[in-house]
Amino acid sequence: MTSKDVPLPDLGAGDLDMVDKPGARPDPSGEPRGASDLEAVFDVPVSVSAVLGRSRVDVGELLRLKPGSILELDRKVGEAIDIYVNDRLVARGEVVLVEERLGVTMTEIIKPDRA
Repeated sequence: MTSKDVPLPDLGAGDLDMVDKPGARPDPSGEPRGASDLEAVFDVPVSVSAVLGRSRVDVGELLRLKPGSILELDRKVGEAIDIYVNDRLVARGEVVLVEERLGVTMTEIIKPDRA
């Protein structure tokens, strides 16, 4: 096992908690579930990307780019940016300046379509 491998618990079919599924069984304690229920995954690393826009160029055009070159993106100034977690779109937001650094504030959470 490498340092990136995380051992998974052995879950029997009866141990699965089908949250947000029709016919899901309620929490036996009757207590509402909160963020502390997710404590086991707090240290799992994820990749977060904020995409300002995209552009498609030929390799020749890419090689001609120099400092100061302008590459037109598919977004307009002030338009929301896409926020991805592990290459999955999860939110839209705006670029903000925080103590001379760029940051992102989420303005909309994208709910996945589940069939």
